[in-house]
Amino acid sequence: MAILKVYNMANGIRKPRNFKFKPIVSVVTLALGTVYGSQAVAEEDVKSLDSVTVIGSEQAARELPGSAYYIDNDQLTTEATTDIHQVLKTVPGIYILEEDGLGLRPNIGIRAAAPERSQNITLMEDGVMIAPAPYSNPAAYYFPTAMRLHSIEVLKGAPLLRYGPQTIGGVVNLVSTPIPESNRGRAMFMLSDEGSFDTHAYYGGKEGGFGYLLETVQRNNEGFKDIDRSGQDSGFEIQDYVGKLSWEDERNKVLFKFQRSFEDSNETYAGLTDTDFRNDENRRYGLTEIDNMDNDHTGLNLTHNFKWSDTFNSTVTLYHNEFKRNWFKYNNNIKLIDQANAGDANAQAILDGSQDVTGLQYKNNNREYDSYGAQLNFNWLVGAHDLNFGVRQHFDETDRFQPVDTYDQINGQLVFQSSDADTVSGGDNRLEEAQALSMWITDNFQVTEKLLVNLSLRMEDVESKARRYGEPARSSVTRRVENDYQEFLPGISATYDLTENWQVLAGYHEGMVPISANAEDGTDPGLSDNYEFGVRFNQGTFYSEAIAFYSDFSNFVEQCSVASNCSNGADSGSFSLGGAEVKGLEFQAGKLFSAGNFMIPVDITYTYTDGETTSGDELDSGLELQNIPENMFSARVGLEHSSGWNNYAVAKYIDETCVDVGCNKSDSRFDRTDGLFTMDLISRYQFVDGPEVFLKVENVFDRQEIVARQPFGARPNIDRTVYAGVIIDF
Repeated sequence: MAILKVYNMANGIRKPRNFKFKPIVSVVTLALGTVYGSQAVAEEDVKSLDSVTVIGSEQAARELPGSAYYIDNDQLTTEATTDIHQVLKTVPGIYILEEDGLGLRPNIGIRAAAPERSQNITLMEDGVMIAPAPYSNPAAYYFPTAMRLHSIEVLKGAPLLRYGPQTIGGVVNLVSTPIPESNRGRAMFMLSDEGSFDTHAYYGGKEGGFGYLLETVQRNNEGFKDIDRSGQDSGFEIQDYVGKLSWEDERNKVLFKFQRSFEDSNETYAGLTDTDFRNDENRRYGLTEIDNMDNDHTGLNLTHNFKWSDTFNSTVTLYHNEFKRNWFKYNNNIKLIDQANAGDANAQAILDGSQDVTGLQYKNNNREYDSYGAQLNFNWLVGAHDLNFGVRQHFDETDRFQPVDTYDQINGQLVFQSSDADTVSGGDNRLEEAQALSMWITDNFQVTEKLLVNLSLRMEDVESKARRYGEPARSSVTRRVENDYQEFLPGISATYDLTENWQVLAGYHEGMVPISANAEDGTDPGLSDNYEFGVRFNQGTFYSEAIAFYSDFSNFVEQCSVASNCSNGADSGSFSLGGAEVKGLEFQAGKLFSAGNFMIPVDITYTYTDGETTSGDELDSGLELQNIPENMFSARVGLEHSSGWNNYAVAKYIDETCVDVGCNKSDSRFDRTDGLFTMDLISRYQFVDGPEVFLKVENVFDRQEIVARQPFGARPNIDRTVYAGVIIDF
């Protein structure tokens, strides 16, 4: 096999930042000097600082003056969640774009926010932003290991303005494992017939005012795709470590959290031609044999909570995230696959490895991300008002130095020829930076016993810039881009109790999506007016909710990347489609039935969405928006026995989607994905005073369809896979 050459960011010279320092710095300094603060937003949050929540519980999600959803630890444990996509398919209003079939690079969208690289939603872990560079380069190539998540919170209505910067679609807060109240631990071991072996273990506890937690996830997977003419598997290895230390007394609580993870995955940007997909969905071209993603992530959070009184709390949180990755991959997949789809026999022969070819380019997609900041929040209970007001100063940057290696394909094997590491320039050698000052104020106002109103106002003041360099030493700048914009985002929402069982809700908020630092000078951020109206019914063991939503975009902005080109063909920066509207309906219902010694929980969700352009200089109106399915459905049914033997079925359906804006006016089959229906079965048994064992069959009917055409070519979901595992508490 040819030798993979890896380059690091040391090939370039990092320039010092020269942004203006904004007033928040002095505010945070003062807060730290007096050692007061926290991330908590109410008195009860002081007790749960171990894992900072946005919603807190399923019941709270059903009472908020805005749409929300809560996935608890029971569901994550029951479904033996390894792929975040699969559990999020059960959340109404969330769109999923599967890329690798294993959930390594999640693509999550909410309502009007398309899912590409999860770049249009606010991703947080324990209330802190975790996207590598949420302002300068919002594509979320890093995502926490799903196996270590304790719960997941999704916030979609106007109260999301408390968080940001992406405020159009919604917020996903990933809640980590809390520190146990007493010394205890858990270990989970799971293997599959696909050749995977996964371990999740933690131990922690509290003694006096001190607490601690040590946690790790170890994943080894051989993948489900077969690479032509290669002994290389298509799998991955992941190591994830978390440590927490806490201290508290009657008025103070301090939490320090450390996280470090590593990933080495033999993942590729290349899919298949449609013909090759129909012949063998799990095939991978030999041209991708040396494609590899190598990354590591470090996260540090320090949070300090001070309870001034029974009605007033203050917060300060310091955070720092570093993410480094090199995705080494073949550059010209899309050209060859498009040509082969069009009937080019020569392109197909190159893909098959039956024809020699010279000058194949493999890029070291090196990126180094640095993100850090400080946020200060106050919560004040004043009569019928629950006030939150705060400020955050944030900095992030993305450093790219991306040499291209050249290989020849000879007799179906790749042979290294040369590298341009000494001459890298332009778009492959650039620095993108951003700083943002955010302020917010929210008021949960209990107007009457039946009427709850939430008033929100968020301000984002963002400066960004990008530089392209003419040579590795970075002594000459070939292109400069700078943008500076400020937005005030208001919101109002309310719930009204019609009866003891019936409640109506309504809300409005203005949403924003930041632009990439590499966008053209003068590019405006994405802006929309977002409305929702719904009704809730809650009686005993039955709950249902139906919410209609509508988003009217004055400026619908696409974030351009190699993985997902914008509608104008650009693979970097941002592109405005002009006006657009997205409307739809979310429905969920849950009921707990009983039959003798059996309990039968049933939960269903459904989402309908219609999105299209309405006006603009670049594109016609009436064009269907990309990667937004019209219909989504899920059903979860349990059969739980008092003996400890529990069984579950989870069914999920997602409609076909447009790959490019306007596929409704195209007759090309290559412009759409396929619809997909899958079902998972899980059986679990809890031994008395012993371990819990489980068996899971994912994709029982072995349905594989074209679930994505991005980055390049037709891509499948995972085939039928059988897992077996054991959970030991100690």
